[in-house]
Amino acid sequence: MKDITTDLFKVSVPAHRPVCGGLLVAEPFMKEPYFNHGVVSLVDYVPEEGATGVVMNNRTEYMLDELLDGIDPSTSIPVFCGGPVGQDRLFFIHTLGSEIVKGARLYAPGLYVGGDFDAVIEYVNAGYDIEGALRFFVGYSNWVEGQLEREIKKDSWAQAPSPANPAELLTLAGDSYWHRTVGKLGSAYRAWTLIPRHAGNN
Repeated sequence: MKDITTDLFKVSVPAHRPVCGGLLVAEPFMKEPYFNHGVVSLVDYVPEEGATGVVMNNRTEYMLDELLDGIDPSTSIPVFCGGPVGQDRLFFIHTLGSEIVKGARLYAPGLYVGGDFDAVIEYVNAGYDIEGALRFFVGYSNWVEGQLEREIKKDSWAQAPSPANPAELLTLAGDSYWHRTVGKLGSAYRAWTLIPRHAGNN
């Protein structure tokens, strides 16, 4: 009998080097809780050093005002889990640009990481819509030199470019986010869309 995780749903495509700003899409049977049906945005990649990214679609139970003082509770802003490293740190990715958020670093077309935190809090408390503009994370994901490349060669990750519309990266969450991204990978990955997040429960 075939093992469906290695035969029926396995997709092997020529591996290529990851790029800063690119997306990593977890293969559907990845069991690590931080990465199960996860989509990672790579905010740093240096082949001789390693890679750093943030899981974009793993929403936590916390709201921003529960983790930070000075946030208007009526904003109801969710916080996402970016990965297993640095769980005591808060990160943010946005499309606001360096003119609104001084010191923000452009890492992909139209996408920025970090910057003046006070400016971000002011933006939030002003009541502006953050959907498609700003997303907060606790923790991040990190790979040492050569580690991510090995995982890609083992088909643990599919790779995709950052969305043409940068706001798309900051919309949706959970399994629907993963399925949306997989749907753009091409026909070779069509079978992945049949796999629910917790396949073992079916």
